[in-house]
Amino acid sequence: MRPTMEIDGCRVAHRILNARLAGLTERTIRQPSRLPDWSVAHVLAHLGGNADSVVRRLQGAIDDQLVDQYAGGWEGRAAEIEESAALPVDELLAYVSASAAEVDHILDRVPLPAWDRPSRGVGGEERPARFVVFSRWREVEVHHVDLGLGYRPADWPEALVARWLPEVLAELPRRTDAGELLAWTIGRGAAPPLRPWG
Repeated sequence: MRPTMEIDGCRVAHRILNARLAGLTERTIRQPSRLPDWSVAHVLAHLGGNADSVVRRLQGAIDDQLVDQYAGGWEGRAAEIEESAALPVDELLAYVSASAAEVDHILDRVPLPAWDRPSRGVGGEERPARFVVFSRWREVEVHHVDLGLGYRPADWPEALVARWLPEVLAELPRRTDAGELLAWTIGRGAAPPLRPWG
């Protein structure tokens, strides 16, 4: 089955992001983002690299080949982000826009059987290629907020929240003390600290 909702969500997220990026300056992209130790340029570089990884994995599914999300794993990903974050503003914004357009383009080329073929994430986990599209949609929406340029979690599409929230809730017991989590959910304690997501 073609992941139509996720494809549509991804394309809309790309359009909204591109509209927000129009007119950003060198000064703006060098400011801190909402993520620790990352500037706005680092977040943009990650969005561009993530788009490239989506194209790479979907092309792998089309070719019936299992490919890595990032060459060199986590270290390769980090090196790519640092390199792209150093680009001048015009080049960085062009990269983010062009890489998103490549994602939009390849989504039309994936044949139905390829959506069920395995794709490997940076952590080594394998999931059907259809998940890659949801992952991209999620990345664009979350990191749009992380840019700190006025987009907020309240702006996330209802369809994304409905699709993603159950997964995040199911993971909570693995990210904290289950007893403290239960106490908080029934109003008998403070919210417990959570290990980082992702």
